[in-house]
Amino acid sequence: MARIVSFVVLCAVLLLMGGLFVRVMADFILPLFLAVLLVVIFGPVHRAIERRLGGRKRLAAGASTLIILLLVFVPAAAFLTLAAAQGIQIVRSLQGRGNHNGPPLPAMDLVQPPTEDRTDEPGDKQTLVEKKAESGLAETDDIFDPQGLGRALAAAGAQLGVILSAEELQRSINEGLQQWLTPLALSTTQRLGGMIIGFFVMAIALYYFLADGPEILATLMRLSPLDDEYERQLIAQFDSLTRAVVLATLLSALAQGLLAGVGYYVAGVGSAALLTVATALTAMVPFVGATIVWAPVCLYVYFYEGRHVAGIALAVYSVVVVSSIDNVIKPLVLRGGANLHPLLALLSVMGGVQALGPIGLFVGPMVVAFLQTLLTMFHVEMAALSGTGRSDGAGLSGEKKT
Repeated sequence: MARIVSFVVLCAVLLLMGGLFVRVMADFILPLFLAVLLVVIFGPVHRAIERRLGGRKRLAAGASTLIILLLVFVPAAAFLTLAAAQGIQIVRSLQGRGNHNGPPLPAMDLVQPPTEDRTDEPGDKQTLVEKKAESGLAETDDIFDPQGLGRALAAAGAQLGVILSAEELQRSINEGLQQWLTPLALSTTQRLGGMIIGFFVMAIALYYFLADGPEILATLMRLSPLDDEYERQLIAQFDSLTRAVVLATLLSALAQGLLAGVGYYVAGVGSAALLTVATALTAMVPFVGATIVWAPVCLYVYFYEGRHVAGIALAVYSVVVVSSIDNVIKPLVLRGGANLHPLLALLSVMGGVQALGPIGLFVGPMVVAFLQTLLTMFHVEMAALSGTGRSDGAGLSGEKKT
C-alpha cells in the first residue's frame, strides 16, 4: 500500500514539474525546434567537418555552427539589403515623376474632370467659385505638387459643399498616423527583441545539439517509456520528413522563381533577373510567398507604366501558373519522401501553416506522419496483446515471426 501511495505522489509531482517545465520553456520551443531542423539538414556537413578536424567534437560543433549561420542568414541579410536599395530607387523614381521629370502618371487622369465649355446662362447652377475650383483642378497635372494638391482639395470641397485645405488634411493624417504608429512601434520593438533572443537561443542550442547530440538523444531514449524500436522508427521518420519538407520547399521556390522570371521577361519588366531571385526567395515564406513580389510588379506595370494588357496578363499568369505550381510540387515530394498521400500532404502543409504560422510548414506534415506511425505502433501492440503479433516493434518494418 505504501508503495502505491509513493507511486501516485511521484506521478503527481512529475506532472506538476512537467507542466512548469513546459511553461518555462514555452517561449523557446520555436528556436529549439529550428535548431533541431538545422542539425538534421546540415548533419552530413557537420560529420564531414568533424572528420577533417580529427574527431574533436567541440571544435567541429563550433565551426559547423558558424558555417550554418553564415549559410542561412548572410544571404537573407544580403537580400533584404538589396530589396531595400531597390525600394529606395523606386521611391526616388516616383518622386521624380512628381517633380515633372517624366510624364504624368496615367492613373492621375482619373482625378481630372473633363473640361467643358459652359456659359453663364440663367439656370446654370454652377457658381463662380466652383468654376474657379474646377479650373484649378483641370490645370493640375500632378497631385504630388503641393499647389496642385491645394487646388484639387479646393475643387473637391466645392463639389461637396465643404471647405478642404491641405493643412487640415495634413493634420488629420498626422494624428491618424500617430495613433496607428505608436502601438505598432511598441509591438515591433517587442517582436524584434524576442527575435534577437530567439536567435541567440537557437545558435546556442545548435552548438550543443551538434556537440552533444548523440548523448542527448541516448538519454531521452533511455528515459522514454516507449520501446527502443518505436523510438528509432520515430527518429527515422522525423529525419526523412524534415529532409522531404526542405526539399519540397526548395524545389517549389525554385520552380516559382523560374516561372515568374519567364513572365517578367515576356512582359518586358526591368530588372527581371533580380525579381526572379526575389520571387524564388519569398516563395519559401508561408502566407505571402511569391505574391509579395509579383503582385506589386503587376500593379507597377499596369498603373505606373500604363501597359494595361501586359499588367493584366502578368497577373493572370502569376495566379494560374506561378502560385499554383506550389500545390503540385510539395505534395508529390512529400509523397515520395514521407510516404504521405498527395491530398493528405497538401492539407497537412496548408493546415499547419494556418494553425501554427510559418513553422507549420514543418510541423503539419510531421504531425500527420507521426500520427500514421503511432497508429501503426498501436496496431502492433494490440495485435501482440491479442496473441497474434509481436510487441517488439518488428511489425513496423514488415518482419514476420518465424
